[in-house]
Amino acid sequence: MINNKYDFLVILSANRANPNGDPLNGNRPREDNNGFGEISDVCLKRKIRNRLIDMGEEIFVQSDEKRVDEYKSLSERAAATLKGKEKDRDEYAKAACEKWLDVRAFGQVFAFKKRGDVAEVSVGVRGPVSIHPAFSVEPIEIEDLQITKSVNSEPADKKSSDTMGMKHRVNFGLYVTKGSINVQLAEKTGLTDEDAKKIHQALITLFENDASAARPEGSMVVEKVYWWKHNNKMGQYPSVKVHNSVKITPKAEGQIANSIEDYEIEYEPLEGLELDLYEI
Repeated sequence: MINNKYDFLVILSANRANPNGDPLNGNRPREDNNGFGEISDVCLKRKIRNRLIDMGEEIFVQSDEKRVDEYKSLSERAAATLKGKEKDRDEYAKAACEKWLDVRAFGQVFAFKKRGDVAEVSVGVRGPVSIHPAFSVEPIEIEDLQITKSVNSEPADKKSSDTMGMKHRVNFGLYVTKGSINVQLAEKTGLTDEDAKKIHQALITLFENDASAARPEGSMVVEKVYWWKHNNKMGQYPSVKVHNSVKITPKAEGQIANSIEDYEIEYEPLEGLELDLYEI
């Protein structure tokens, strides 16, 4: 079991990449209303889950491209393991947490309709690991690139006319995400210190095996991971104070940043708080 509260902060960089496309905005990199870049918490959890799968961990929410079992839906995966436990919500949740690391870490809503001899399910698990969306330190500049396709997608007598399209990328952006592990919730789901270490490692390796046309190899980098361990279950300090102990400011106001070297990163240690710092 976990006997100490954990907090963490991750600094990420994007260099000529699309960190997280917005499907409602032509897949352009996500921005908030003030022009700051954003990587959603859902996107970050997906990458953590993928890294945990790479480590050989049992994961409930698997994407199609990372699926390691024969089940094509969440309901099928749940039914294969939890069938017969639908009448006891506590027993159902306990079995799910014991089976899948992402359930005991992030929680999960099991809400499935009756299917054949599998009963209807409505069970919620609240997870102890919370993670914020990542936001850029400064507003981002998005470059829009026009592309063409000059091959046929379907059989045809002659080559089709060039098809126009768009690609979007952030020339450079420094992003920060924060999170915590709540001991009280960890006691309910059974999350252990060993599980916490695996999540820590997943954060460090967040972009391994994640390259794509939108994120070429090396374009997304985990620059630093601050991993704090408190000396008790409640925590010596509020999470906001721990997260705010890291301050990031541009070295030259008004100039466009091209790398992490263009920022001043300061850390003010908090007395009695144990820090494990990863730097590239």
